[in-house]
Amino acid sequence: MSITTNLQIIKSTLPEHVTLVAVSKTKPVADLMEAYEVGQRIFGENKIQEMVDKWEQMPKDIEWHMIGHVQTNKVKYMAPFVSLIHGVDSLKLLGEINKQALKNNRVIDCLLQIYIAEEESKFGLDEEELSALLTSPTFKEMKNIRIVGLMGMATFTDNQNQIKKEFTHLKSIFDKLHSKDALQCVSTEICNLKSLSMGMSGDYQLAIACGSTMVRIGSSIFGGR
Repeated sequence: MSITTNLQIIKSTLPEHVTLVAVSKTKPVADLMEAYEVGQRIFGENKIQEMVDKWEQMPKDIEWHMIGHVQTNKVKYMAPFVSLIHGVDSLKLLGEINKQALKNNRVIDCLLQIYIAEEESKFGLDEEELSALLTSPTFKEMKNIRIVGLMGMATFTDNQNQIKKEFTHLKSIFDKLHSKDALQCVSTEICNLKSLSMGMSGDYQLAIACGSTMVRIGSSIFGGR
């Protein structure tokens, strides 16, 4: 099936409150443009240089999401245009994003990545680290970033119960942040937790059932890599 058909089928199954990030990493601009022509405006890349190259070539009404692991020394290349950075997993990285956003006279939206998988290879903060970051005086001084939600990746497994457990765990952390007076961050300008990014091609329907408001779908739109 074509990219157009794939997109239309997926969009018809998504609830209105769920944002679709079309994961376009490794795909040529022509493929992205096919998706663009049928109304897709949010694309996710996992390598900064590739995202910069595509941003330069494509229409400027696209929202570019950085969904891969971010190295601090590469932040400056995407700071002029990136719409949302999904995988923020340290105060150090947040500080660099804040610094580069200031240089570009921007406020950059970020998601904090929470470690929910039972795999060593996944990045992310645990609950203690999350709490420490959000209550840190350094964080409260940052004026050029905005935390707009949380992100997590489930274990790569066929075990639906395990995936569901991990998604539910992330949703409970998200809900706890909303209800916690202890984390005053939620009421400040730098924290407006509205997005919960979880779910990819293989498990996005389960993720939505568990409370996801943003799904990252690649191969189901563009085909395998």
